[in-house]
Amino acid sequence: MIRESFLRFIYQAASMQRWNDHIRPHKGFTELDKQAHKMFYAYVIGRFEDESTSNVKWTRLIEGAIFEFFQRILLTDIKPPIFHMLMEKHGAQMNEHVLRQLEDLGINDIQAGFGSRMKRYLSEPEYSKREKRILRAAHYLATNWEFGIVYRLNADFFGLEDTKKSIDKQLEEYRDTDGVKKLVFNKGATDFLNLVGQLRFQQRWAQTPRVPETSVAGHMLIVAILSYILTLQTNACEKRKYNNFFAGLFHDMPEVLTRDIISPVKNSIEGLGDLIKDIEDMQMEEVLLPLLPLEWRNEIRYFTENEFAGKIILDEKILEVSSEKISEYYNSDVFSPVDGGIIEFCDKFAAYMEAYLSIKHGISSQNLLDGHNQLYEKFSKTKIAGIDAGRLFDYFRL
Repeated sequence: MIRESFLRFIYQAASMQRWNDHIRPHKGFTELDKQAHKMFYAYVIGRFEDESTSNVKWTRLIEGAIFEFFQRILLTDIKPPIFHMLMEKHGAQMNEHVLRQLEDLGINDIQAGFGSRMKRYLSEPEYSKREKRILRAAHYLATNWEFGIVYRLNADFFGLEDTKKSIDKQLEEYRDTDGVKKLVFNKGATDFLNLVGQLRFQQRWAQTPRVPETSVAGHMLIVAILSYILTLQTNACEKRKYNNFFAGLFHDMPEVLTRDIISPVKNSIEGLGDLIKDIEDMQMEEVLLPLLPLEWRNEIRYFTENEFAGKIILDEKILEVSSEKISEYYNSDVFSPVDGGIIEFCDKFAAYMEAYLSIKHGISSQNLLDGHNQLYEKFSKTKIAGIDAGRLFDYFRL
């Protein structure tokens, strides 16, 4: 099971400001936001790559993204040019430092050999080579997206043109990648990534002051990572791991079209929550899904419609089943299982931690206190597919 210290560590990314020696937006420029956007880019590039070769190892891509995220939390205060020089000359020693830190935080407590695979990922150049290239391309494309904003705000800054040339040079290294080439010439997919990028600026708990502030995009990445880690405890098939990660990553995507409507508002009038969900579904069909290739749309629907229901696909029909039944009968790629209960639990646990961290930082409100207490009462006894997930809530009781 995940340690308390590890969960606190993940949330450090919400306080780590990017481009903090430049004029930049107040919101949306944390390391957590960047890593979330990077993962959206990685999904799109990976799907395009799959159309060409069908040999992307998706579990390795997901884990590589998580491993790089952890590495960045520990090393990201170093300016990028210095970071790259240090990695070139002392990469092995820096990675050993990262692994020691993560071992102290309890990475080896995560089941299914997760920690040993991170060691391989950082130390063996040939391990996940294709997936590393996709993630590096996604990294530079997300960085370039940020830089487009920074560039307009810092036109007279010394060295800005050198930064632009450096990013352009890095991007050039990946233009021959099939996924990147297809993305460059696919306006719909580019518009999709620009649109979901706006989730970096949509604040969670928008009516409540909170520290650290987290965006909808950052929250989605946290839910995806926690969902994946819990899924590892179910002896999951590859498709189940893939589905649970990306269903977690996409679960709030309709909010880019409707904004984050808080639960008290949804629950204030009978039937309002259902109406909002209908509107979200309609907006997804009319605005967002048409930006993506036709073959991808059913997968996005599968992830975002009735997102907290356990589901399988049987005889080309979607059936709702519990995580317990998935583990017992449907834990096979052929059924494309997704554990909506795990995703809902991680969504609520992330909200619980968001409230807890702010209160502990001394920024509190009745909404945060009520939300924290209500989430504990509802989810602290949760058991999913044999996992005593609810005990995570006890780490962060007030």
